[in-house]
Amino acid sequence: MDKPHSPPSEPRPAQGAASGVLAPDRPPAVARLKSRAQFLAAAKGASLARGAVAVQRLAREDGSLAIGAGFTATKKVGNAVVRNRAKRRLREAARALLPLHGTQGCDYVFVARAGTVDRDWLRLLDDMRSALIGLAAGGDEPRPARKPRSSSGRPAPRPRQTPRSDPSNG
Repeated sequence: MDKPHSPPSEPRPAQGAASGVLAPDRPPAVARLKSRAQFLAAAKGASLARGAVAVQRLAREDGSLAIGAGFTATKKVGNAVVRNRAKRRLREAARALLPLHGTQGCDYVFVARAGTVDRDWLRLLDDMRSALIGLAAGGDEPRPARKPRSSSGRPAPRPRQTPRSDPSNG
């Protein structure tokens, strides 16, 4: 009754494909960003917002040619159901566009914005394509380093200025 396992119709990718070593005729491998550190690192790179999506990009310096992709949505987007739907739409758009417009050796974080869920599919694809092309062309420069914060995590307080007393005003 059970059919024996048949080999796949296409040969499996070589082991090097996962590590970023690519054959010339294959699209670049896309790996998921999973750790918080990867998302924070990408946030320090260049970013562009187009319509219903914001894209952050950081060129990795590890020698890998794989493209990294991460997806996030803040609570401003909506409740958990809406945020998950927005991320699913971003994942599907990135699956279609990153191999064509992504830069090898870079990590991308796609940030859902308020209109991501309601945006027409073709417009969402156009927004993402425009952001990826803009980042590849130089786009936004990396963000400058933030000012140091105090040990409590709050910005350091500014020194108070004391009112000057005017000696002539008696």
